[in-house]
Amino acid sequence: MKQGIHPKTHKTVYTCAGCGSTWPTVSTKESLRLDVCSKCHPFYTGEQRLLDTAGQVDRFMKRLKVSQDQQAEAAKRTEKKK
Repeated sequence: MKQGIHPKTHKTVYTCAGCGSTWPTVSTKESLRLDVCSKCHPFYTGEQRLLDTAGQVDRFMKRLKVSQDQQAEAAKRTEKKK
């Protein structure tokens, strides 16, 4: 290895801002802070957030109906032109 070209490494600690857990590591930075870690992330903890899927389905059905109505009107206009 060449001397003087590598960055200095530090024994540092990852700190999670969400739950406050810490674990040691080696890095080129002196301190590292995470927003979410595996101890507090919903995917890893098994917690689920309720989603408004009924509202999403209703919005989709409304858009679908509008689209179908527009297609029906366009078909009627083309028949009248013939």
